[in-house]
Amino acid sequence: MRKEQHHKGWNEIKTNDSWALFKIMGEFVNGFEKMSAIGPCVSIFGSARTKEDNPYYELAVNTAKSIAEAGYGVITGGGPGIMEAGNRGANLAGGTSVGLNIDLPFEQHDNPYIDSDKSIDFDYFFVRKVMFVKYSQGFVVMPGGFGTLDELFEAITLIQTHKIEKFPIILVGTKFWSGLIDWIKNTMLEAGNISPKDLDLIKIVDTETEVVEIIDAFYKGGNNLSPNF
Repeated sequence: MRKEQHHKGWNEIKTNDSWALFKIMGEFVNGFEKMSAIGPCVSIFGSARTKEDNPYYELAVNTAKSIAEAGYGVITGGGPGIMEAGNRGANLAGGTSVGLNIDLPFEQHDNPYIDSDKSIDFDYFFVRKVMFVKYSQGFVVMPGGFGTLDELFEAITLIQTHKIEKFPIILVGTKFWSGLIDWIKNTMLEAGNISPKDLDLIKIVDTETEVVEIIDAFYKGGNNLSPNF
């Protein structure tokens, strides 16, 4: 009897998983349709917990403003903190301001600086991450937590393995990021787990001017402004 109940429960899970595919496909279709119409954008990542009086919040506003003034749209995860600062800077410059929102039990709520027709909601992190990677012309990574690192290392991995074309990945905040970079160089590289050339995939800066210079130099150097796959 217990074995039959176990099999029944397992079959119910399989049925639910099959139906979930339609919801997943729906999120992909909606995301692709909306994002493909927006044009070249740069994604800004960082902590949802960063307050408005934090220097990195101001730096994120100024960075997004400079990116928008350079002709790129700005994409964020749509929430508070650094995400809000990114959308706010784009909004101040009159640029395109996109929010890819995720449904979370805490922290996440839409910020008010996203263009009303460019706020897209997701239930699945993996669908949302595809949108960031496919439609971003660059990743600007401000200080953040696990989610920020997740986006950073996913992009590095996809470029390293040639699953997508190379695009600028810029860490902002030498003080915050230098410990991680030192560990990558002194431990990961030393152990032979990455190649020296992999370090070239990442740039570290401290100003919004440097961010825009790196992005502009990359695309003026002949790289295409187009979806990454």
